Amino acid sequence: MTTELRVAMIGHGFMGAAHSVGWRQAPAAFDLPLSPRMAVLVGRDADKTASAARKWGWDETSTDWRAVIARDDIDVIDIVTPGESHAEIAIAALAAGKHVLCEKPLANTVEEAEAMEQAAQDAATHGIHAMVGFTYRRVPAVTLMRDMIAAGRIGTVRQVRASYRQDWLADPEAPMTWRLDKDRAGSGSLGDIGAHIIDMTQFVTGQSLTQVSAVLETLVDERPLLGESVGLSGTASTERGKVTVDDVALFTGRLESGTLATFEATRFATGRKNALDIEISGDGGALHWNLEDMNVLDFYDATQPAGEQGFTRILVTEPEHPYLAGWWPTGHMLGYEHGFSHQAKDLVEAIASGSAAHPTFTEGLHVQRVLDAVERSSSNGSAWTGV
Repeated sequence: MTTELRVAMIGHGFMGAAHSVGWRQAPAAFDLPLSPRMAVLVGRDADKTASAARKWGWDETSTDWRAVIARDDIDVIDIVTPGESHAEIAIAALAAGKHVLCEKPLANTVEEAEAMEQAAQDAATHGIHAMVGFTYRRVPAVTLMRDMIAAGRIGTVRQVRASYRQDWLADPEAPMTWRLDKDRAGSGSLGDIGAHIIDMTQFVTGQSLTQVSAVLETLVDERPLLGESVGLSGTASTERGKVTVDDVALFTGRLESGTLATFEATRFATGRKNALDIEISGDGGALHWNLEDMNVLDFYDATQPAGEQGFTRILVTEPEHPYLAGWWPTGHMLGYEHGFSHQAKDLVEAIASGSAAHPTFTEGLHVQRVLDAVERSSSNGSAWTGV
């Protein structure tokens, strides 16, 4: 018999929908040691929150996250709000003895992330877990890439190339959102999607970034405000808002071994919808993965005879591949949403076993320090800057 694990999620919208699917599907796909229950959904607008709860299957709703954290019948707090509120909510939840799952990046500043990490360390002494939501780690092909590198299948890592390209801001008349306000989002493409390729690079190589050289650019510095921002009930507005974050982030980094890694994060790559691409080159081979073909891992084995060398396309749908045993027969594809089920699975299993829930807040803090180093480097003429 499993014990119920009651979850409260603070925030909804895009990430709220993805996390809801994860919580709902994980216990159906996997034999979990604890049974997650989608207990409470929290949002600022009571009507919108109630509508989201009905759609995604939450038991009840609230507009007061502090009151929900104080409840004795809540075990896990899942934070999917904009970055400005991560620290306050997470620290309060951990102090109240709740396990915490927090969307990436961990915070808007290094100082906030440090406070969150300390709170997580303190809570860990009482058996409380804290995890950061870098879900792309949990795409089976990415986890397989990590495992193959760790097993020495491409030899010593020599170079990393990582990019995350989208085009949803390519239109200069696309309206302002909270993601374009530094006070709310912390940074632009750098933190929103650049954080993913930073974490993924460190995850698959097993090495941390130690220094960076970077340039950040804002390509469109003003955008039309949504009507709701100026009290016009969602209609178009002639007023414009100031974009205070980066649109493009380009940087080079060094891993602990001295290996060079190059990064590009942009929301202006016309025609690219969600192209997260990473290639790891080693002295014995190479591995390549792209989110837009997420069930495939390309493997080049340089140890084969010259006449037989070439990239092999591995279809990552076999039951022995990471996470796949819980899903469909071989060749039946997984999608974007499955990473959130794997995230829920891993957190539940960590809570049950008492083991660390990766990525931990310590890992999230290091990503935050890389983001900070990138910003400092760009402000200092792209000078090499320590993390």
